[in-house]
Amino acid sequence: MEAKAVGKHLRISARKARLVADEVRGYDYKEAIDILRFTNKSASSMIINLLNSAVANAIQMNESLDPSALYVKKIYVDDGPIMKRFRPRARGRASRIRKRLSHITVVVSEIEKKVS
Repeated sequence: MEAKAVGKHLRISARKARLVADEVRGYDYKEAIDILRFTNKSASSMIINLLNSAVANAIQMNESLDPSALYVKKIYVDDGPIMKRFRPRARGRASRIRKRLSHITVVVSEIEKKVS
């Protein structure tokens, strides 16, 4: 069983968020939270919130589910829209400032038990 959470229009560039997302892909829920808690990047707090939301969605679908039996199956970061702003420059000119947004998707799944 899979559950997912999507954060849209998050105020961080996708390139910066991908650095943090790559760190926790494939880890157990508890271990991923520990890694994110000690990661010194602003994207880590956003991904912690999304991870907790995905686990809450999984528990909502199956109330007998143990959160420690979940792992981060997929996590990916897509580019969002770009807010365009302008700064005044020398000689009456203006330059464009591009404030990038991103969409982050977290998918959690149960750890499959090996049958032997």
